[in-house]
Amino acid sequence: MSLTGTPFFLTAVALLIVAVVLPLALWTRISGPAVVRGLARLLMLLFAQVTAITLVFVLVNNANNLYDTWGDLLGTNSHVAAAKDLGPDGMGGKQVEDEPKQIQQFRPADDPRMGQGVQMTDLQGRISGVTGEVYVWVPPQYNDPAYKDKKFPVVELLPGYPGSAKAWFGSLHVTEQLKPLMQRGQVKPFILVAPRTNIINGADTGCVNLPGKVNADSWLTVDVRKMITDNFRVGDTPDSWALAGYSAGAHCASKLVLAHPDRYRAAVAMSGYNNPALEPDSLAGKDPKLRVESNPLNILKSANAAGKPPRTALYVSGAAADGYQAGIGLRQIAKPPTSINVQLIPASAGGHTTAVWRQQIPEIFRWLGHQLKP
Repeated sequence: MSLTGTPFFLTAVALLIVAVVLPLALWTRISGPAVVRGLARLLMLLFAQVTAITLVFVLVNNANNLYDTWGDLLGTNSHVAAAKDLGPDGMGGKQVEDEPKQIQQFRPADDPRMGQGVQMTDLQGRISGVTGEVYVWVPPQYNDPAYKDKKFPVVELLPGYPGSAKAWFGSLHVTEQLKPLMQRGQVKPFILVAPRTNIINGADTGCVNLPGKVNADSWLTVDVRKMITDNFRVGDTPDSWALAGYSAGAHCASKLVLAHPDRYRAAVAMSGYNNPALEPDSLAGKDPKLRVESNPLNILKSANAAGKPPRTALYVSGAAADGYQAGIGLRQIAKPPTSINVQLIPASAGGHTTAVWRQQIPEIFRWLGHQLKP
C-alpha cells in the first residue's frame, strides 16, 4: 500500500475510528482476572495512541511531501549505484557534448495531487551513478503550434530535507499558480523539472559530490540537465537554466548556481542557509573540507579572489534568522557581474513552512523571467 496514496489515508482514518469505538464498547465488558482486564485496556489505549499518531503523520506527510515511499521513510531504498571520484568539475574526465543522447520514456505522474500535466521518468545517471525519478511539467505554450520551433528556459526545483521531488507540485502548487499566469502572459513560460534529491538513506546530501558515498552535484547539474536537453526543446546554455529551492533546497540552489555559472544563470533560495552544518544530517556539514567548500559564501569569496566573480543572479528570501542574513552576507561581498537580490519575509508571514514558500511562487517566477532566455 502506497505511503502517500488515498487507500493508506483511509485505512488510517478507519483504524482511528475503531480505536475510539473499541474501548467505549468493551471497556466494562472485559472479563477475566484483574491483570487480564488491565492488560486488555492498556492495549486498547496504546492502539488508540498509535493510530492517532499514524493519522497525524499521514496528514503532515501528505501536506508537505516529506517522504514518497515506505523505502524513503524506513531507509531501505538505494539510489546510488556508484560514487566514483569525478574530479573538481564533476564530470570524471568526460565531456557532456560527447555523451550519447539519453532518450527517456515518460508517463503521467503517479500521484494525482501533483495536478494535471506533470509527467515522470526513471533516470539512470550515467555520470553520477545515481538513479531516481524526475518529474517534468511543460508550459501551455510548449504544445502550441505557434511555438513549435521555440526553445524554453528550464527551472530545476529542489525541496527541503526530508523532502520529496513531488513537493513543489503537490505542496507548493507551483503549476496551479503559474499556468494561468503563463496563459495571460504575466509570467514567462518555463519548463519545470523536479529531480529526486532524497538519494541517501537518513542523510541530506547537501548537493555535493563525496567520492565513495554519492555524487549528488553531478546528478542534478549534469545527468538531469543533459536528460532534459536530450528530450525537450530547451536551451543548453546557462542563460536558459535556473534553480529554485526552499530550506535545504535553498542552500543547494545557492551553492550550485555559484559553483556552476557555466551551467546556470540564476537561482532562487527561500529560507535557506550558507553553512551546511546547520542541517544536522548534512553530509557536507559533517565533512570538514566540504563544509568549507560547499558554503556559498566561501564559493563566492574564492571566485572573487581569483578575479572571476560568477555571472549569476541570486534571489534570496527569508525571515530574520531564517535565510535573510545568509542573503545579506552574500550581497555584501558580491561583485559584478554577480547580483544578489535579498527580500525580508516578516516573521508574521508564517515561519519556516510551505505556506510561506507557496505565497512567493508568482513573484520569484516573475523575477526568473527577467534573468533567463531560451
